[in-house]
Amino acid sequence: METKKTELLSPAKDAEVGMAAINHGADAVYIGGPDFGAREKASNSIEDIERLCRHAALYDAKVYVTLNTLLYDNELERARKMAYDCWNAGVDALIVQDMKLLQLDLPPIPLHASTQCDNLTVEKVQMLENLGFSQVVLGRELSLKEIREIREKTTVPLEFFVHGSLCVSHSGRCYLSQFIGNRSANRGACAQPCRLPWDLLDANGKMLLKNRHLLCLKDLNNSAHLEELMDAGITSFKIEGRMKDADYVKNVTAFYRQKIDKILARRPDLEQASRGHCQYNFEVNPEKSFNRGFTDYFINGRQKSIDSPFTPKSMGEYIGEVVWCNPLRMKIDTDKTLHNGDGLCFLNENEELVGLRADMVRAGTDGACTVSTNRPHGAQRGAKVYRNLDLEWQKQADASTGNRKIDIDLTLAETETGYELMATCRDARPCVSTSVECEKIAATNPEKATENIRRKALQWGDTVFNPTNLELRFAEPRLIPASVIGEMKRELVAKLTEALVEGHRNKRHEATIDCHAIARNDMVASDPDEIPAALMTCHHCVRYANGMCSRETGQKATPLYIRNGDNTFRLEFDCKNCLMKIYV
Repeated sequence: METKKTELLSPAKDAEVGMAAINHGADAVYIGGPDFGAREKASNSIEDIERLCRHAALYDAKVYVTLNTLLYDNELERARKMAYDCWNAGVDALIVQDMKLLQLDLPPIPLHASTQCDNLTVEKVQMLENLGFSQVVLGRELSLKEIREIREKTTVPLEFFVHGSLCVSHSGRCYLSQFIGNRSANRGACAQPCRLPWDLLDANGKMLLKNRHLLCLKDLNNSAHLEELMDAGITSFKIEGRMKDADYVKNVTAFYRQKIDKILARRPDLEQASRGHCQYNFEVNPEKSFNRGFTDYFINGRQKSIDSPFTPKSMGEYIGEVVWCNPLRMKIDTDKTLHNGDGLCFLNENEELVGLRADMVRAGTDGACTVSTNRPHGAQRGAKVYRNLDLEWQKQADASTGNRKIDIDLTLAETETGYELMATCRDARPCVSTSVECEKIAATNPEKATENIRRKALQWGDTVFNPTNLELRFAEPRLIPASVIGEMKRELVAKLTEALVEGHRNKRHEATIDCHAIARNDMVASDPDEIPAALMTCHHCVRYANGMCSRETGQKATPLYIRNGDNTFRLEFDCKNCLMKIYV
């Protein structure tokens, strides 16, 4: 049976975070290069990218570089040179938005169509496939039904976001930041005005809602739908977060690695896209990392409560309710273990987020926990409390290495002049060997000598290799000094590492494409400075989210207005297509 490779794709703001992602189970990572990476504060040198590529290659994992901003004509040559630098550094693909790149003399590197291309229709994905793209990142707004339809009518590999922060506008079609402060999202400089508090007004200027984060969405979490997405045609599962720190990337990557592995274990038609398996020494739980609450967005159609109207900040994990309090203490009904110094938060009676530090924690015998603070907290009885900083968990996550291991089979054989140690990697099948010349000594105590040989030969310490089987091929039981076995293992680690890295590089060259074949001179070029009339196009609907949907109320969806300071914008509602657009 032919198996389909399933890729877990994690973010990396720098090489260290990228290596942490791989060490915790990522099959691929995406990272910004020196320029044009859609996150101006997450750029990386070619030297760092090359270092990341070598680490990834050991596990047959891939590195994708984002080159996905809109470009000015005078930047095209710099972008072309960067593409060559990335190719020479070992990068497996470039993620791009600007189609002008297709007209350049690029290296034979696969190109992925960024979600910034607004890939939401069959026709769009068909066009990108015909242009020669090797992978297409679909828009987050798609449902399972729509993904299936795209898969049925195309063959290009499909990538889909499954976790992380959500942009309220269709990707590549948000100009609000550019309009307000000349910071273009399509140039990697988004100021995130969607996270600000806004007032909602009707056409007569009547205040409907005040100081709400009307455009702020919860974070995406599609972990419950992974197998459905696999069956719908997704092969690459993407975690958002190129500005996130290592602890976030470790935790969320490990969470999805575990979820995907459980599916792969019972699905012989699917296999992991890279090699190696991990062990984690901390609690893998996405609620422990930054989140605004979770939503699966539109995967099963439109639903309520996808937004985070009260705060754009992280709430963390829900721990329980306040059952008693005074100004400096609160008793929380919780089944969680709290620690001195943990960060807690809650929404007060004005629905404002309040944060506090648990200066002193005392666990009770009644399943409750008493927290003391050094300043008045303002909580009320019944308030729902969240923990957005778990100090003990943070220490464990920071210290985690992922302990990713590659299984190998060993053979220790006798030669005419000494011994040979051979290793076979189960995932890649390279057979690597090393030998030593030494005196062959017959064992006077065969059982003990064989036991010592096995114990020493199977101890590989903190290397990335995990020997699971050892075959001994001796004419008679032998006594081999530990130093001899140690020398062979050290040489074998170096040879096996080089063989695996070189094997990935060879596969990479075999997968190259002729980028000249996809160049189109008649394509419409994008202007980075152009701001269309619609500053945002959104699946999220403020009317629907706040009980004012015309289909539910029977009333006409007249325009509404949002206001923040001196900025006021008009909301138009395309009820036929269930879209909201924002205009000046």
